[in-house]
Amino acid sequence: MLKHVAVSPHRARADSVSLASSASCCSLGSLEHRHDSVTDLSHRTTTIKVYARCLRPDIEYKTLSVTWGTRAREVVSTLLGKFRMRHRDPRLFYLSMEVRVRAAGLRTTLVLDDDARPAALQACHPKGYSKFSLQMLPGGLIKIYDSALMSSSQYKCLLTSERTTADEVLAILLHCYDSTEGVERFSLYEVSPSQEYERKLHPDDLPLMVQRSWASDSDCHFRVRRNPRAPPLPPRALPPPEDAPSEDDEPSRALSALSLEAEGEKRRYSPVYKFPSISYCRETKNDYLYI
Repeated sequence: MLKHVAVSPHRARADSVSLASSASCCSLGSLEHRHDSVTDLSHRTTTIKVYARCLRPDIEYKTLSVTWGTRAREVVSTLLGKFRMRHRDPRLFYLSMEVRVRAAGLRTTLVLDDDARPAALQACHPKGYSKFSLQMLPGGLIKIYDSALMSSSQYKCLLTSERTTADEVLAILLHCYDSTEGVERFSLYEVSPSQEYERKLHPDDLPLMVQRSWASDSDCHFRVRRNPRAPPLPPRALPPPEDAPSEDDEPSRALSALSLEAEGEKRRYSPVYKFPSISYCRETKNDYLYI
């Protein structure tokens, strides 16, 4: 019997169009197609200042050391890592660049796409005439039962964006628990206990959009499950065996052990033998002569 399979409408397409900053004065992708001497510039380091008040009210800005080839999405991930916000969805954030026109005193704000190179854009303008800011996209809260990842955990709530895929949600959960397992070992399921229904989400499905399609009185939820056909974990590397002490080291080790004394305690034993006042004798022909 054949089952009708329908493609979920809440799925990220590979050919989807992302935010583009084509209005900028620099073609960012052209760095990869230039001459080798020019391509070497992508390895040079510089500093950029990113205003990140959207992360926390007490954060004004953060100065980062980046290369000319560092992309905007890498800057976002670095900022989240600097402030230990591993539970935040990187797709919720993007970089904007404010450019000031010197003559007219006007300010223009450009939205940078994920592949934009902030250092290359900053070099196109005089120093102090450009400003980078971290912005936040509208998102939603999803509740995921993740006991398959951590037995002591019941569920975790994540604030995700509308374009975050199921695999990216699993990657965030694994990062929260410092797990070294791969995303391919787990799957995200849409479960409805009352209807005895469950569906395995495609890796490109968008969990937030799936959740918004549920009825208001629905008991549907997301659950993480381990794939039964996942490849086994690689064996852990054993620590190298310690070298056995050689015979030459045994006397020196024994002497050093004898010379150790606890601080603050009375002297119980001293490895240095001290002769008493009358302690050495020498045998003569008639008797013992004490010195």
